[in-house]
Amino acid sequence: MSNRVTITDHATGKSIDLETIEPTLGARLIDIQPLFRELGLLTYDPGFTATASCSSTITYLDGAKGELLYRGYPIEQLVEQSSFIETCFLLLCGHLPSKAELDQFSSEVLQESLLQEEMKRFFEGFRPNAHPMAIMVGVVGALSAFYHDFQDIHDPQNRKHSAKLLVAKMATIAAWSYRYANGLPFTYPRGDYNYVENFLHMMFSLPTNDYTPNPLAVRALEVIMISHADHEQNASTSTVRLAGSSEANPFASIAAGIGSLWGPAHGGANEAVIRMLEEIRASDQPLEHYIERAKDRKDRFRLMGFGHRIYKNYDPRAKILRKLCHEVVEGCKTTKETQELLELALRLEQVALEDEYFKQRKLYPNVDFYSGIIMLSIGIPLNMFTVIFAMARTVGWVSQWNEMFGDGHSKIGRPRQCYTGVEERDYLPMKQRKK
Repeated sequence: MSNRVTITDHATGKSIDLETIEPTLGARLIDIQPLFRELGLLTYDPGFTATASCSSTITYLDGAKGELLYRGYPIEQLVEQSSFIETCFLLLCGHLPSKAELDQFSSEVLQESLLQEEMKRFFEGFRPNAHPMAIMVGVVGALSAFYHDFQDIHDPQNRKHSAKLLVAKMATIAAWSYRYANGLPFTYPRGDYNYVENFLHMMFSLPTNDYTPNPLAVRALEVIMISHADHEQNASTSTVRLAGSSEANPFASIAAGIGSLWGPAHGGANEAVIRMLEEIRASDQPLEHYIERAKDRKDRFRLMGFGHRIYKNYDPRAKILRKLCHEVVEGCKTTKETQELLELALRLEQVALEDEYFKQRKLYPNVDFYSGIIMLSIGIPLNMFTVIFAMARTVGWVSQWNEMFGDGHSKIGRPRQCYTGVEERDYLPMKQRKK
């Protein structure tokens, strides 16, 4: 197989040989860096759907096969045998830890999970009805005002420490965002709880009623967080890399990623699933009415939580969460309203898995469909769905951010554009302009 590709510009008759790059897994890539220098040509790729912006050793996904690997380990094995904190170590360090390494890492994360007491004032500066994601963006960015010593991004040890610090504090920031928005006193992490248990404890415990995390809820949230820990160069990860490429500090870079994740087309998709179910439940139309609307190309209505931009086969994370979803729905006590939504969701799932229209187009329920139902079942409020996504994805973001600074080919991001505006023209004095 040739390791070069010839590009010919038929307008000028000039040709250039471009080298190809062989990845460990996945399609060959063309190194187009000489294209502009030699032929004066740029590539046009809206959404960067066919452009690799970096090389990475962290996560690999194959949409056609429905395959997702963290550092080479299949996601199915990690959710079955690993914990979220061990997955964090794997993504950050590149290998599975020994018991001693895991114990030390867990202890360090727990110690770093406390927030500076002065940071309470940042929460108190928001309106009581502020969305928890708005609070999260602001508070994470504000961490840079407290940790000046770890902002030397060219020091590998500083990067390692700031990565660990962000993973640790994100659970507390997420839980406190919920507490503040609900007028509840802040709760601190406990030394006898693991990462996920502590998050649930900090969310739901009260001075008048101690909260003991439900093991099924803990396991469900653990699986969701492992499944969302990283997902290659998606919108928010690319945002973190782009912000970091300017040598912005890690806290500013991660805050930028949170802002990108907030969009309903990205991290807000599981929240959109529940809102869709609420709309269907509140209407006087049967489920079949909405199924037919989804099939009508002229109708703007879409079934949220079905299909995936990358996965053209079944999303491997959805397979994992589907089984867990049914266990959680059966094992958790819910309100009558929530139970009706869950029953509606499972009926919708059955239609999508059996209807030829959905099967032919491979519109399978995706990870957002099941994660939304699971979180609703275990009592997570709707406006916290994306917050939990951000908490889980933080380790992927900081792993990618740290890797970027160890890459000798990395440079400040500067995409080009296809300009379609007017050509150069002269400025007209006011008196000469047409009314």
